[in-house]
Amino acid sequence: MKGKDSMTSKERAAWRARANTLEAIIQIGKEGITDNLITQIDDTLDARELIKIRVHLETAPQTPKELAPQLAEALDAEVIQVIGGIIVLYREADEERIAEKKEKRGSKNAKAKSKKKVKIKGLRQRQREKEAKNPYAVYDRMNRDKNKKQSRTK
Repeated sequence: MKGKDSMTSKERAAWRARANTLEAIIQIGKEGITDNLITQIDDTLDARELIKIRVHLETAPQTPKELAPQLAEALDAEVIQVIGGIIVLYREADEERIAEKKEKRGSKNAKAKSKKKVKIKGLRQRQREKEAKNPYAVYDRMNRDKNKKQSRTK
């Protein structure tokens, strides 16, 4: 996006072409536009820049053509197109705004501190630990496999 200016028809056509292959990842239903929906779309635009939104025509309180400008204004995004029940929105990713959001949420440091190193144990290691705790849990794999083979050959 070029500041507050609207994009040219050629730019819009290029974004429309790119949007053809996208799946609609957000849906608007009977509740219409809510704060939670705005937050979800905002985060998605930060990650993807170009998104498709499906409007359930039977249950939505407004038509997609009425909802699109409201969403664009609330999110500072551009409406690329509205066809049927699909709205395509574009907003250029702004690294500074994304960094500010992360700081406000506190996710930058909290996630780094909360990550734990998890060691994934294999089947044999889990069995050894089980046998160490309970000597009656000894698992005799060799004899069981021999018994299976013998019962198949009979």
